[in-house]
Amino acid sequence: MVAVTPRRTLAGQLLVLQLAIIVVVLVAVAAVSLAQSEATFNRVEGRRVAALGEELAGSPLLRDRLNQPAPAELVAPLVQNALNRSGVTSVTVADARGRVVSSTDPTLVGSQLVLGDPDVARGRAWSGELEVGGSRELVAQVPVLGAREYNLGRHLGVVMIGEAAPTWSERLVGASSYLFTYLGIASLLGVAGSWLLARRIKRQTLGLEPREIAGLAEHREALLHGIAEGVIALDPQQRITLVNAVGRRLLDLPEHCLGRSLADLRISGRLRDVLAGADGGPEARDEVVVRGGRVLVMNRMTVTKDGRRLGSVTTLRDRTELARLEQEIGSFRSTTELLRAQTHEFANQLHTISGLIQIGEHDEVVRYVDALSRHRASLDLTVTSRIHDTAVAALLMAKSALAAERRVELRISERTGLDRLEPAVAADVATVLGNLVDNAVEAVAGGWEGRTALPSGSPEGGTPDGGSPDGGGPGGGPGGGGPDEPAWVEVELRRDASSVEIVVRDSGPGVAPQLAQEVFTHGFTTKAARGGERGIGLALTRLVCHRRGGEVAVTNTEEGAMFTARMSVTGTLEGVR
Repeated sequence: MVAVTPRRTLAGQLLVLQLAIIVVVLVAVAAVSLAQSEATFNRVEGRRVAALGEELAGSPLLRDRLNQPAPAELVAPLVQNALNRSGVTSVTVADARGRVVSSTDPTLVGSQLVLGDPDVARGRAWSGELEVGGSRELVAQVPVLGAREYNLGRHLGVVMIGEAAPTWSERLVGASSYLFTYLGIASLLGVAGSWLLARRIKRQTLGLEPREIAGLAEHREALLHGIAEGVIALDPQQRITLVNAVGRRLLDLPEHCLGRSLADLRISGRLRDVLAGADGGPEARDEVVVRGGRVLVMNRMTVTKDGRRLGSVTTLRDRTELARLEQEIGSFRSTTELLRAQTHEFANQLHTISGLIQIGEHDEVVRYVDALSRHRASLDLTVTSRIHDTAVAALLMAKSALAAERRVELRISERTGLDRLEPAVAADVATVLGNLVDNAVEAVAGGWEGRTALPSGSPEGGTPDGGSPDGGGPGGGPGGGGPDEPAWVEVELRRDASSVEIVVRDSGPGVAPQLAQEVFTHGFTTKAARGGERGIGLALTRLVCHRRGGEVAVTNTEEGAMFTARMSVTGTLEGVR
């Protein structure tokens, strides 16, 4: 069985670390204190032994007795007297030849005195540490010089005063009266501070241990970089606190963007409103934003804790490809709706023919069929004579049938003229044209959330009778027109050497001026902001135009709204008509 060593808690680790630091500091303080004690001893005692040495060397009795034949017995009382008065460790006197004649240590008598400096024999004093009688002492060696006329200035001998240096233990014991007190106080303060610091850090880390914090950080990094969606987090001051690589790529953010605010990164408009929640919309709602040529779906959630707002987290999904697929599906839906509309139209026409036959109006049947044929041929001729690209022409034919079912007349402007386009260009033109026609038909037939009825007589345009966008005004006609003003949508296609211009006018109520640019940024069409399934039509229109180096805009005229889109093209397929 393997014994599991329990892990120390964060508080325990901090306490041990703080105690180790305190011990190191205290040891250093003790060492400095002992070094200072030694320096003080050398300075103070050095001066004292030097002064005692000079006093004894200058004694007239000592000078006279050193010249006697047997100076030992004569000098001994002076040595003992100096020891008793000063309380030093040793007093030693040597003659001119350096032989010890008297000393408080009897073992030194008769031996050669060890000089700390050869200059002492030439009459120069010296002080320092020496080994005296087997122990280390701080000594002062002072020369004895003659003062009589016959020996004036002559070297008579040497006086050495010594004071034993205390050991480290003695110095520590001597300093213990205050040093241990300081060490104890410092230890108590350090332990208390460490405990308080550990508690504070524990509270700030929500009670998590270091290994748990490290695990959370690793899991967060794995989650951020392991998902295919973009994630960006903001604090209450709109500063970026977290963003993964996908989010940075989708929003075109610089690599070092953490800690910078949305204003510093020059994020404005619709994108800023969604990230900051400035639109005041409900939480967890998908918002469509166009950024850097991409159609993004963003979902924002506000993060709170204990009633305190911590910031927000927004997820981002790239729906550019999905939008293109949605457009392709929309084309199939348009085809289905076209077939349904034509089926409905043909059924009505067959019912009319059947009724005429039943009542015996055979001539009227012929005239009715001829009228239908001429109308259809006229429409086909109008489209094909002015639009030579089959894809665009087929799209307009389909849209004409759908508009007719909703009692909206689709007109082709007399100024229309379009040659055959390359397939890629034709697909983009069809995408833009289809979106603009759908929005125009929706506006004049049933209303559109981006349209608001303009006041009667407004210079921005609008209907004379103040019609509303949801099914006619006082006059009762779709799109706000009067009973004698049927709803209509007019398409104009023009091409020059380098671009194609698409203009779609309608008899609807127009676009609210404050939404003239926002409709493209939000990306909502006739069904936008409800289900989100068709909330990217105008956004995709602008995206296609930008990709082709063009632009799309909306203005209000006296009759209604006018959308103008321009795209650059690479060329045409001449000769194919």
